[in-house]
Amino acid sequence: MKKILVTGGAGYIGSHTVVALQEAGFQPVIVDDFSNSRESVLEGLRAILGTEVPVHRVDCNDKAAFRGVFEAEGEVAGVIHFAAFKAVGESVQKPLAYFQNNVGSLLVLLELMQEFGVNNLVFSSSCTVYGVPDALPVTEETPTKPASSPYGRTKQMCEDILRDLSQAPGNEVKSILLRYFNPIGAHPSGKIGELPLGVPNNLVPFVTQTAAGWREELTVYGTDYDTPDGSCVRDYIYVGDLARAHVVAVQRQLDGKAADVETFNVGTGQGNTVLEVVKTFEKVTGQPLRYRTGPRRAGDVPAIYADATRAAEVLGFRTEVGLEEALATAWRWQQNLTNE
Repeated sequence: MKKILVTGGAGYIGSHTVVALQEAGFQPVIVDDFSNSRESVLEGLRAILGTEVPVHRVDCNDKAAFRGVFEAEGEVAGVIHFAAFKAVGESVQKPLAYFQNNVGSLLVLLELMQEFGVNNLVFSSSCTVYGVPDALPVTEETPTKPASSPYGRTKQMCEDILRDLSQAPGNEVKSILLRYFNPIGAHPSGKIGELPLGVPNNLVPFVTQTAAGWREELTVYGTDYDTPDGSCVRDYIYVGDLARAHVVAVQRQLDGKAADVETFNVGTGQGNTVLEVVKTFEKVTGQPLRYRTGPRRAGDVPAIYADATRAAEVLGFRTEVGLEEALATAWRWQQNLTNE
């Protein structure tokens, strides 16, 4: 059973990917400092998988501690690197923390991968690298314009680092860059899902927490954009589909089919407005939502969604779960949390 290190593996996308890896016959190993995730995630994983997943409580910026993970685990087939701060608004307030954590942890990881001869990396990138695009949908060839937030810039920098590394003499690390759009939903069991520490920055957990009475009301930031109903447009991809894309990418590398650096959009290829998500949630769950409109939020891009053709043609990856079903799983997860 081949080992895959999953940095940030106790986080939202990471935990779902741990499940997908285990179910595909890999041995995931979580590396996480639990700075933006909860210990209860491990109980959820145990309930879903029926087994313990190895966990190292390590900050990926702590090189000595991270080296200990590689030493303890022995032969590692690949790494999926999720560990990063990811809130657009927060990055505007705390840019240095974002550069230190997101760029710094990648540098530490790459040095250790080279030291221990681990040559396969799947990198968690983001559609924020496109900035405010001139045309939609965005393809992998869409120019990466200046990012609209420090968070987006950290992802651009990390991609640049991986491309530069691929050109270095003697480099053996191969990288697949997965540019995510907007992950939503939860595992069908309702045992794991999106539960950020503090006030959510993402739309769907704020929606579900408002419906459950955890939050007084939802604010829709900006209703004067040039979009069908004035609210921002995003490409909402079910987290289970996104997790599956990582397994496909890992397998591509292990099969020897991957080039030195490959980039894939991972989205549905369809945009939905924030207000469409709100109304779809109300329809699917029968829960009325208290919401108000507010001003635009710093760092937000008005509209972005993916051209997912390359992932379909090269990886053979297509999304399977639509918006309604994804929102239903998110509500199931929220109800489990509320009933605890």
